[in-house]
Amino acid sequence: DPRLEGWPLMSSPFPTTFIIGTYIYFVTSLGPKLMENKKPFELRQIMAFYNFSVVGLSLYMTYEFLMSGWATGYSFRCDIVDYSRSPTALRMVRTCWLYYFSKFIELLDTIFFVLRKKTNQVTFLHVFHHSIMPWTWWFGVKFAAGGLGTFHALLNCIVHVVMYTYYGICSLGPAYHKYLWWKKYMTTIQLVQFIMITGHIGQIYIMDDCPYQYPIFMFIIWLYGSMFLVLFLHFWYHAYTKGQRLPKMARNGISKDQ
Repeated sequence: DPRLEGWPLMSSPFPTTFIIGTYIYFVTSLGPKLMENKKPFELRQIMAFYNFSVVGLSLYMTYEFLMSGWATGYSFRCDIVDYSRSPTALRMVRTCWLYYFSKFIELLDTIFFVLRKKTNQVTFLHVFHHSIMPWTWWFGVKFAAGGLGTFHALLNCIVHVVMYTYYGICSLGPAYHKYLWWKKYMTTIQLVQFIMITGHIGQIYIMDDCPYQYPIFMFIIWLYGSMFLVLFLHFWYHAYTKGQRLPKMARNGISKDQ
């Protein structure tokens, strides 16, 4: 997309790949080794500020996605990418780039786990989810900033408003944990998100002659939604059906674990 010429991180996928590789190495190897003989950091105030900041950012991106297409003309069926330089099209480009960049901000989730020595929460699901999103979204922004491929981003922003509100309240301390009775429903919300994503993008198999410019992205999004639906169902089964959620505090509804 020539409209992205000169935008930060958009010239090549290698800076994004390097950042993600460094993140994976730190949270799975270097970070735990550095913290092995150190006391956990007390990051309550920093985490409260971070979590509520992500809530604000997610609210803003939700509004921008709605105003750049999803509430101003998209049909929720075969919505193609508008490559023009109209104000609405450029607004969508900016929103897509901001969403992509927000995925780097969210890498702090795992870094906080490591610094607080909560390494048992650095699961495959967590690290994989945080790694695959910015990498795939680089290609999405570079080639298809708009259209039906952004529906899952809109949903994700809405879900993150709920999730990071929970995390923010959690980080305020034990006095506020009584307000977190709705913990179990967060996973349900995430499951509904992936069901909606796979259902929306699955329309490609029943729509005739949809001229979406990059059909490969539709398949990738469908694969992504289906894969995470399975992974979160697996999490749900072990966390709530078998009662194997760890650590113990998480079972009491007062720990950030996803």
